[in-house]
Amino acid sequence: MEDILPLWATLAILAASIVGIGFFAWLERRPREFGRVRFITPTPLIFLCVFVTIIMLVHLRSYYGVEPQPRLR
Repeated sequence: MEDILPLWATLAILAASIVGIGFFAWLERRPREFGRVRFITPTPLIFLCVFVTIIMLVHLRSYYGVEPQPRLR
């Protein structure tokens, strides 16, 4: 079975999202200049990068053959 997303692409997206978390956290902590308005606040972008990181970690887990546990009824 051929994977849709190869390992190198998964690792690249994971690394980019981790770098994005660090960059947007740094951008959020910078002091604001009085009178300047930020057009895009970094907080939603941090949450987006965290979400992508979690998705890529789950993809890596399934890439190595770990299957989710069956639900108990």
